[in-house]
Amino acid sequence: MKRLDCLFSELKIKPVSEEKIVEKMQSFIDELKKCGSALTASQVMKKWSKYGDELSTNFSLISIRYSLNTEDKKIAMLQQKMDEVYPIVNNYSLQFSKILLKAKYRKDLEKEYGSYLFQMLENFVKTFDEKIINDSIEENKLTTEYDRIIGSAQIEFRGQVYNLSQMGKFTQSADRETRKEASVAVDKWFLDHEKAIGDIYSQLVLLRDKMAKALGFKNFIELGYLRLGRTDYNAKMVKEYRKQITEEVVPLANQLFKQQIKSLGIKHPQFYDYNLSFKSGNPMPKGDEEYLVEQAQKMYDDLSPVTGEFFTFMREHELMDLTARKGKVSGGYCASLSSYKAPFVFANFNGTSADVNVLTHEIGHALQGYLSSSIKVSEYRNPTLEACEIHSMSMEFFAWPYMELFFKEDANKYRYEHLRDAITFLPYGISIDEFQHWVYENPHATHEERCAKFREIELKNLPHKSYDECPCYNHGGWWMKQSHIFGSPFYYIDYTLAQVVAFQFLLESRKNKEKAWKKYIKLCKFGGRAPFVSLLAANHLRNPFIEGNVKKSVKPLQKILKEFDISSF
Repeated sequence: MKRLDCLFSELKIKPVSEEKIVEKMQSFIDELKKCGSALTASQVMKKWSKYGDELSTNFSLISIRYSLNTEDKKIAMLQQKMDEVYPIVNNYSLQFSKILLKAKYRKDLEKEYGSYLFQMLENFVKTFDEKIINDSIEENKLTTEYDRIIGSAQIEFRGQVYNLSQMGKFTQSADRETRKEASVAVDKWFLDHEKAIGDIYSQLVLLRDKMAKALGFKNFIELGYLRLGRTDYNAKMVKEYRKQITEEVVPLANQLFKQQIKSLGIKHPQFYDYNLSFKSGNPMPKGDEEYLVEQAQKMYDDLSPVTGEFFTFMREHELMDLTARKGKVSGGYCASLSSYKAPFVFANFNGTSADVNVLTHEIGHALQGYLSSSIKVSEYRNPTLEACEIHSMSMEFFAWPYMELFFKEDANKYRYEHLRDAITFLPYGISIDEFQHWVYENPHATHEERCAKFREIELKNLPHKSYDECPCYNHGGWWMKQSHIFGSPFYYIDYTLAQVVAFQFLLESRKNKEKAWKKYIKLCKFGGRAPFVSLLAANHLRNPFIEGNVKKSVKPLQKILKEFDISSF
């Protein structure tokens, strides 16, 4: 496989033919059944892997182009077809996996490919079965419908119409009335669409609970963990980890929130007031999208030869779509185009510091994908999601020395805000996770009961959040904004785990930048050759699940915060 040598816009999507896909996959299964040795089986596995790369690349292209424009009917039809075919593909993957797991030559294959590959296959067999195909198809359709609703949002604000991402700039305005008006407008949109979004989630929860029970699980929680490849930690360990955040971070976060509001001089703060970091206004990028990308090129050129080469590759091949526009799904992500050894970065620039965050966070994901793309065993190229977030969040900190390029005189303003937000994010992250555990423990709860529970959890971990003028948020509807809850259940605690690990890179880089950077590049090249806890151990990183390690990562940050003269901001 050679790396992409054309523009992203020139890549062609292949028709999604269930008949042809099934025929091809069945031929590999038939061939594998006839294998009598590890040598012949390995040859089939390599052909299977190559076809898998082709299939996943085509599916990625469809998904990317749909998220770029949900109003394109042709792409929407392809997305729908993909939603229907994907579970069928999984069923054939299941058959292939079962043959390998039961093969008499399995030990010989484990010597060649490593035992972790077979752990992943065993895990996959536990999470899928032919009897849940129809439910899986319906699950895909429901998550796509949520994306469509969010992507089609049109919010009238002061004579113009904006999508959800574009409203972000107004909710951070230094003018309190603008912040309020914009936040109320977004809340109203969610209130108007609450029934539709709530119904989608109710259907998703019941479907997932049904599938879990059909596979022999008590509820969806264990199945959800296994789907995410969590083979070396469980819900009990996550609960204990959340306790560490509650004890070590929530008090610090509350202190930082109080300090923020005091500096703003606001007596009765509302949630939107916390969107403003400083009385003089938030640090804003000193240029448009083109300017920021040019500055990012300078940063990556200086950071290391490999990052400069990589970012040039991304630009030259149109592998970033950063502009917010009508019909585009909100948020940001990094996707993989395996057959072309290329990542793709999706974002919605809105003129805030979040634009710079994208050029560090999502590019961190992309760099890892770029550096791991030549790993021969495709299953080892990308780690589990919480490990992936280490690459992105750590890159944010390695970019700190270059913030003058983006913010000029406000560079320190950004650094302080970035670190403070990274710390204060942790209580929110554990709130989303605790909420999801409650939801799947109580799958028959009503939408109103879910909202009430979320508000209860929110008040425990984020007591500063008041929504007096926003009825949807006030009764606990904030969670409907969090797309991960719909499309990737339990994928949110990952950000907090990765953030705690990324703090280690920040602290190490302040002691020895070159040594920390080499360690980071090694981690990126390591790919997904081990599950999360083992991956941390192999790369000499502290495990957040161990009691006391959250404190070790977070306590030194208070000293860094004190280095900034916030009175000058």
